[in-house]
Amino acid sequence: MYLSVLSTLGGLLLTTAAESTFTPARPPSLPLAVKNPYLSTWLPAGSDGGNGGYLPGQWPQFWTGQWLGWTGLIRVDGKTFTWMGTPNDIDVASQVAYEYTSTRSIFTIEADDKVTVKITFLSPLTPNDFKRQSLIFSYMEVEVSSLNGTTHDVQIYTDISAEWVSGNTSATAQWESGVADDLTYHKVWKQNQQLFSESSDRAEWGNFYYATDLNDTVTSQSGADVDVRGAFVDSGKLDNSTDGDFRAINDKWPVFGYAVDFGSVGTVPVSQLFTIGLCQDEAIQFLGADGLTTLPSLWKDYFDDDTAALSFFHKDYSESSKLSMQLDDQIWNDSVAAAGENYAILTSLAARQAFAATQLVGTQDKHYLFLKEISSNGNTQTVDVIYPASPIFFYTNPELIKLLLDPHFENQESGHYPNRYAIHDLGAHYPNATGHPDGNDEQMPLEECGNHMIMVLAYVQRSGNTDYIKQHYPILKQWVEYLVEDSLLPAEQLSTDDFAGHLVNQTNLALKGIIGLEAMSQMSKLIGEDADAQNYTTIAHDYITKWEDLGINKADDPPHAMLNYNNASTHGLLYNLYNDKLVNTDLVPQEIYDMQSAFYPTVKENYGVPLDTRNRYYTKADWEIFCAAVASEDTRNMFISDLVRWINETPTSKPLTDLFETSDGRYPGGVEFKARPVMGGMFALLALQGYTNAI
Repeated sequence: MYLSVLSTLGGLLLTTAAESTFTPARPPSLPLAVKNPYLSTWLPAGSDGGNGGYLPGQWPQFWTGQWLGWTGLIRVDGKTFTWMGTPNDIDVASQVAYEYTSTRSIFTIEADDKVTVKITFLSPLTPNDFKRQSLIFSYMEVEVSSLNGTTHDVQIYTDISAEWVSGNTSATAQWESGVADDLTYHKVWKQNQQLFSESSDRAEWGNFYYATDLNDTVTSQSGADVDVRGAFVDSGKLDNSTDGDFRAINDKWPVFGYAVDFGSVGTVPVSQLFTIGLCQDEAIQFLGADGLTTLPSLWKDYFDDDTAALSFFHKDYSESSKLSMQLDDQIWNDSVAAAGENYAILTSLAARQAFAATQLVGTQDKHYLFLKEISSNGNTQTVDVIYPASPIFFYTNPELIKLLLDPHFENQESGHYPNRYAIHDLGAHYPNATGHPDGNDEQMPLEECGNHMIMVLAYVQRSGNTDYIKQHYPILKQWVEYLVEDSLLPAEQLSTDDFAGHLVNQTNLALKGIIGLEAMSQMSKLIGEDADAQNYTTIAHDYITKWEDLGINKADDPPHAMLNYNNASTHGLLYNLYNDKLVNTDLVPQEIYDMQSAFYPTVKENYGVPLDTRNRYYTKADWEIFCAAVASEDTRNMFISDLVRWINETPTSKPLTDLFETSDGRYPGGVEFKARPVMGGMFALLALQGYTNAI
């Protein structure tokens, strides 16, 4: 399909021959049910594998790109149309509009010029309500009304396939149907459960549920896809039977469907609500203070069993919608106030993606927020992924940062890591936070020590919890000594941009360490360790003066920071400058900010400013917004507008990438970073405005 871009006040709209609008933008992949690392369902839109963003006519995907059978049909006056998915031999209804907010995706579809179908996918975000946030469920509401003013006989249908329960379609699925608390549900699971195991990044344990309200208009059925869907096409209803032939996912493709008979539908809308989600009793394997333990999903501490959790969530739709709409409005309005509607396009799109890499685990008395490094690898609790994602957590609820850092402190303070500097991650693959007792993690000592200093101080400034510094002061002092030793002249090592390789004396990496030293000085001062405070601030101020001489090319016009010391032909995004503002260290001279603001426009490409001169053709979206957050207004707007244009025009069709070619908007060299939580960095401007110095 050929796409054309239309400018509008609310952002950018796109249209195709089918005349669908996309508001406020057309993302590369549209979020549907997006809630945690294992409930992450998207509709590919870009030309590289997508259909332009149309719900009817394409199957949804897991974030990896694996297809997920999720079907929607509507029968109008005896004729059937598809409104979701692409089942065989059924006409496709016409999508006329798509809109997204931070928590919702809303499709408007017309069938046979007779009825309008409005499908709302809501994945609630409640950052301050852990009970609700802990539930791994998402809503789909289907609303139908007459389009032409006359009444029509209408039935709707939806199903999910067994593809949801494993990344291996040869695996055997098992299922049952049931009733609980006025709900009817399908429960589907992998027959051979494998705790804490994945197949193609899909969980190999837990139960998927698909549920709706039980009433006389609803019928259900499980069985082969052609049989169940065919029954609906023939009669508009199902026979309430359950297929007892448990089998491989790809053996006659078992599906689990519902039909709803709306009867005579006029201009007053009628609707049906569906809930889809995953229940796992055990969530994380963690090497902490008590040795290797199993941590439950946090929702288990609020609810007795799966169906109690399911029932609460489904019946909570009204309240959950209200809370989510409040967050939608807050994010949009704050973003517009900070940098205009283009900025709101970015933050609203990033919100679900960032939170969907996380899960609340443990108990109400002791809980954690665990994070998966999506797609770049499967690491658990990667520090230099938590850091770029942190702005969304600082903005929505700073306590989430503490819950992300707590497992790191517990693991290393319990003696499970032999190196003196901060660990890179807590496990090679999620959900196994088993640490690195051998010390053989990916080593980024300056990067991770600096990240800890900055994030802990930023958390304390926003929460007022100075006891957190006292609690962890010995290990913070241990880590800061590495910054003393290595920040000014960093040895050849990796930064968070590890895909670019090792490099000695990285200007940007050194800056993170030096700001980290000043952050430690401030933390020392907050808890009365005045001698340490004076020592670290003296070193930091000495280092920043020397850093400016080593890392800034003042001879060029315009002057700029170099990629590494005394290498005049190089440059890069000086995104660690952001930290000086995030924690209010006031360490870096204003002329450095002004210099970089003037420089970036001189090296921009079609879709943004390249990451650095090691590869002049790709950039990182999160770091661009970090730079934008501390740039002049004109340069800030340049970064933001280029990113919004990239979102609308990129041919990529996977969930939002942070790494892309600045020339054509594609993935660089076959590397597909997708669905990563680092897009929480889009909130960098809002995290700065959220600085309240609560101490």
